[in-house]
Amino acid sequence: QMCIRDRNITMEGKAVPKVIFPFRTKAGQWAQKTTEDLFKNKTVVFFALPGAFTPTCSSTHLPGYNKLASVFKKNGVDEIICSAVNDTFIMNQWAEEQKAENVTFLPDGNGEFAKGMGLLRDFSKVGFGQRSWRYSMLVKNEIVEKMFIEPVKEGDPFEVSDAMTMLKYINPEAKALPTATIFTMPGCPHCARAKKLLVDEGIQYEEISVAGGDGGISFNTIFAVSGKDTVPQVFMDGKNVGGADDLAAQLKK
Repeated sequence: QMCIRDRNITMEGKAVPKVIFPFRTKAGQWAQKTTEDLFKNKTVVFFALPGAFTPTCSSTHLPGYNKLASVFKKNGVDEIICSAVNDTFIMNQWAEEQKAENVTFLPDGNGEFAKGMGLLRDFSKVGFGQRSWRYSMLVKNEIVEKMFIEPVKEGDPFEVSDAMTMLKYINPEAKALPTATIFTMPGCPHCARAKKLLVDEGIQYEEISVAGGDGGISFNTIFAVSGKDTVPQVFMDGKNVGGADDLAAQLKK
């Protein structure tokens, strides 16, 4: 049994539910946020999912929004919020493990917000109890402009609430930024320049430092993966771009 509205009946054009969200701060203190705190005078991309640590949520749904955060920002989005019917301790732990610094994690512990949206579902069949159905929405100054609600079917459908679908709604011409990995060495000015180029373009990157020693990355490793023995070596979407000058040239294209 599902406490969920028909997919064709959404909250578009209506205000989001008035809810108070208790949460635990990084300093270990109890605090709370209201709907007004989260949405008033802001453009917010909000997505909800069945639960923290669950496979689709962890491998695809959340990472997609985190990766595209800078693109959303360039297109007028002030904040990206991820919500689930989980307690604040679970959501905080999930946030730490996911390293999704560009997304605000919102515990809807009592399911009040999901219920107010008409999207609370009974997942008792898999031992979850009441959880939020998977969906995304664009909210402007507390008013829902657009919703993408997953179809009501068996399993855990993930067809329309992804980050790219939302981005294309906001701006059909918008493009996803590449994923970058950069091999660096402490004190290297060219490495610092390459990282700044990536940051200025809003491109998130993974940094791998040449440290040497037992278990460390060596120049032999860099040569093995890039065919070059200098740093920095930048890879974008799995392809070797080269050093800082090569990166600068690539970004101008």
